Amino acid sequence: MPGTEAPSHPRIQRLSPLVASQIAAGEVVERPASIVKELVENSIDAGATRIIAELEHGGIELVRIIDDGHGIAESDLAMAVAAHATSKIRTTADLDSIATLGFRGEALASIASVSRLSIRSRTAGSDGAFVLELEGLDGTAVRPASGPIGTIVSARNLFFNTPARRKFLRTVPTELERCTDSFRAIALAHPHIGFRAEADGRTLLDVPKDQSPRERVLAILGKELGPQLFEVSADEFDDTRGVAIWGMAGHPEIARASARSQHLFINGRCIRDRTVQHAVAEAYRGLIEPGRYPTIVLHIEMHPGAVDVNVHPSKAEVRFRDSGVVHSAVTRSIRSALAKQDLTPLLNFVRPIPTPVVETLRLPLELPGSGRPGNRGPAPSPGGNSAFSDFFTRPASPPQQRFDYAAIKSSLDAGAVGSGGLTGVPVAPVMPLPEPLSRILQVHKSYLVTQDEQGVVIIDQHALHERAMFEYLLARVLDGGLETQHLLTPVPIPATARQIERLEDLAPLLARIGIQAEPGGPVSVLCRGFPTFLFDRNVDPVEFLSGLLEKAESDAFMSDLASGSEEALRDVLDMMSCKAAVKAGDRMSESELTALVRLREDVERSSNCPHGRPTSVRLTIRELEKLFHRS
Repeated sequence: MPGTEAPSHPRIQRLSPLVASQIAAGEVVERPASIVKELVENSIDAGATRIIAELEHGGIELVRIIDDGHGIAESDLAMAVAAHATSKIRTTADLDSIATLGFRGEALASIASVSRLSIRSRTAGSDGAFVLELEGLDGTAVRPASGPIGTIVSARNLFFNTPARRKFLRTVPTELERCTDSFRAIALAHPHIGFRAEADGRTLLDVPKDQSPRERVLAILGKELGPQLFEVSADEFDDTRGVAIWGMAGHPEIARASARSQHLFINGRCIRDRTVQHAVAEAYRGLIEPGRYPTIVLHIEMHPGAVDVNVHPSKAEVRFRDSGVVHSAVTRSIRSALAKQDLTPLLNFVRPIPTPVVETLRLPLELPGSGRPGNRGPAPSPGGNSAFSDFFTRPASPPQQRFDYAAIKSSLDAGAVGSGGLTGVPVAPVMPLPEPLSRILQVHKSYLVTQDEQGVVIIDQHALHERAMFEYLLARVLDGGLETQHLLTPVPIPATARQIERLEDLAPLLARIGIQAEPGGPVSVLCRGFPTFLFDRNVDPVEFLSGLLEKAESDAFMSDLASGSEEALRDVLDMMSCKAAVKAGDRMSESELTALVRLREDVERSSNCPHGRPTSVRLTIRELEKLFHRS
């Protein structure tokens, strides 16, 4: 309008160095743990053999890192806190092959902008130390001081000049825990360096230098986990490509509800990487239940040029030049290590029975039909009427035979064994387990009880057979697919419009598992062919296909299917094996019981069903002795 003044616009101007540094600090310094990580990594790059962290008030009031590295020269102290100043990068070519932990030249400048920073350092050729003190980038000149060779960096009063950010810090215990986690993770990656952490006068961690990798893992995670951790290794490394792997992976039994128990390292750098995390999960697939994470410490070494660590300010995320090589090497090495372990969970519920209760237990002096005094029960006799005497006196089974794939195929194609139950023989030979007794006790038509060299083994008959079914079906599908039983009359399956719409996308998967289906109208799908295997196992086509169509409504399931991932196929095979397996409540013959128990020796990953639940548990001789007060 005439007479109206044009709106004024702010002029473009350069930010002050302090504001610019505080913005950069927002990417590098999130909380006290960030300072711990950045300063400790600098100490490692400086060649330190001993690093001490001192914390006050969860690191909010003080983070002090002391090292015995080569130190910072007097002439370099002022430059050390300048933005984008570093001794580790010279040219852009250096960014393609980063071999140090710190390199971005932002850490000290960012920390100085949001704290009261002090750096005291001395080099080997200097007669004394020098100190530089700053408060939000405002500082004094470098001045002489006393101190040993190495560097001491103290960051006090974090976010004193940005109170809005200070309000977002968590409680002191939470911040302290995060600082400690960061320090422990770095200590895990560098067993040749000694680490000590103190908080408000308390020692939280103290590990010596020159430990072996295994000693360092047990020192950090706890020596009590030693029996449940096993080594993982692979060496596929050359000068420019490939990977070398060493680590310690945990028994599925000690999987945790969060990923905090996973410690992953690339060239000594603690990382979070989806490729490696997915490879670990893939290696443990079927051994732990969904929503749980295996305990693992994994060191991956590769040429610096094969991994880009310059993708995030915190340097916790990386990008691999060839992620497929890393994924396959990690998965293969962990699976190989798992295959060599006896993964049967131990039953640790035994509690000693109080002595007064034991003394009140009395058995008849003479048992009915025993003809003998005392409470020892009937004498075992092969000719006796007692099932228990027969159970304990039968000779051990002959040595277990192994089966090749042709034998597996012909045996399983022959159909079910008996009316109640077993179709399935071993899929692949794995590490042999101790030979069980030939006679197995079936309890409540659901659980099997036998023994091995270590104690009593209790088996969930459905879970074990489900694993056998899954491995058999997976081998058949990967070898070409399942046979189809053509139905004389198509079976209608109720379906939603969305399910019918996705039937075409499901077609390749259905063909692999032996199902022929087509739209049968606006609210149904017609099943014209069903897997012979499931047909012989009396699996209801309506129930099975209804469940499969429900899966198809999941976008995640269809995404896995479209991407060519085997996860969707495995989900469906999980369903098939569950439907086909012996159920809880099925009575089984003696020969079927024996055949099922022998599957523990020959089926890969027989310790867990495809959903990750255990197929068996072991009550050791040691626990039995505790129960009966023999220890």
